[in-house]
Amino acid sequence: MPRITIADASAHAGETVSIAGWLYNLRKSGKIVFPLLRDGTGLMQCVAVKSALPEPVFEEIKNLTQESSLILTGKVRAEARAPGGFELEVEGVEVLQRVPESDPYPITPKDHGTEFLADRRHLWLRSQRQHAIIRVRHEVIKAVRDYFDSHGFTLVDTPIFTPAACEGTTTLFEVNYFEDEKAYLTQSGQLYNEANAMAFGKVYCFGPTFRAEKSKTRRHLTEFWMVEPEMAFADLEEVQRVAEEMLIFVVGRVLGNKREELKTLERDVTKLEAVQPPFPRLSYDEAVKILQQNGSDIQWGSDFGGTDETILTKQFERPIMVDRFPTAIKAFYMAPDPERPEVALGVDVLAPEGYGEIIGGGQRIHDHALLMQRIADHQLPPEAFDWYSDLRKFGSVPHGGFGMGIERCVAWICGLEHIRETIAFPRMLYRLRP
Repeated sequence: MPRITIADASAHAGETVSIAGWLYNLRKSGKIVFPLLRDGTGLMQCVAVKSALPEPVFEEIKNLTQESSLILTGKVRAEARAPGGFELEVEGVEVLQRVPESDPYPITPKDHGTEFLADRRHLWLRSQRQHAIIRVRHEVIKAVRDYFDSHGFTLVDTPIFTPAACEGTTTLFEVNYFEDEKAYLTQSGQLYNEANAMAFGKVYCFGPTFRAEKSKTRRHLTEFWMVEPEMAFADLEEVQRVAEEMLIFVVGRVLGNKREELKTLERDVTKLEAVQPPFPRLSYDEAVKILQQNGSDIQWGSDFGGTDETILTKQFERPIMVDRFPTAIKAFYMAPDPERPEVALGVDVLAPEGYGEIIGGGQRIHDHALLMQRIADHQLPPEAFDWYSDLRKFGSVPHGGFGMGIERCVAWICGLEHIRETIAFPRMLYRLRP
């Protein structure tokens, strides 16, 4: 008897099979019991008829408890009214572990508070909504990798332990290294990726990053995953082109492969279908004017807050690109515009519907003297960047790239209220467990 997954049930119509999983729900109707089975690939309605089963088997199924683990055997048949279009006529059951009634599964079909669910995140992941989000996340990650792998980029991993800050010293997690030496958890793989780009031309890194921001907003995690492409011989325009092309590719893949998950999340897919080129492009100057006209008290020289990003993105139905922010509020490595040095050759990509920044990047400084001056201006230890400055001494070229936070991208695509649902075990200011 073949063991199949629920996702493969359509290929086994009319066959007697076994499926291993967990009891998601149980509905009883007289002498018929309807166990709803989940196995990680989907949900399947099963039908246990008392007259067709030995009494002990029927009673065991009838008395199953939520999230008990079991193996059901039976015949697969088409049923349009069932989840997935197929159901299982139960012929036998093997209960691997029955959840005791004295200590029942804590997450029941009733409503629970967010903190209650967050404390039980290890169990909350079994719900249909959380399952759908993580599957969309998987598709986003796969699409990102497929895009770069098919466009001449080489994946090169970058360190998680770093000797110095990448984007300022106030948001670093400090850890003890050997012999009283201090190290920091990476804020970004970008600096090392610039070295990789000088070796391979076009590269990307993809891994966890850490920011010790004491922020409690719905857009912030202290540990998140970021994809960071870096390209030699690239300017700001090329960075914008790749960012736009990649986002369109990713959204298209999710729409093509995860419609059912988006339906579970009640996502308005017309919002995603509107993500087509070209993306609107604004300068920082133009964006500030729009904000001021819409009630923001922002002044030129200030960075955008979450409210500002929301105001801007609600003017458009697709992601927007805002470039040339003031140099003073950008990282030390960001190249100034040679025609207007007070602004940087950088770009933020803001997602529509109020989701804000999901991509930040731009052109990097490739002049050695200017880089050393910026390191001094930012009061960073020059000895920590000696290897980085070497890149400007030995074959320096214009280059650029960007970083995209996976969780922010997933939150936007899924239409989520809070970023905490986009990763299996979120780390936030007041959330380190489970």
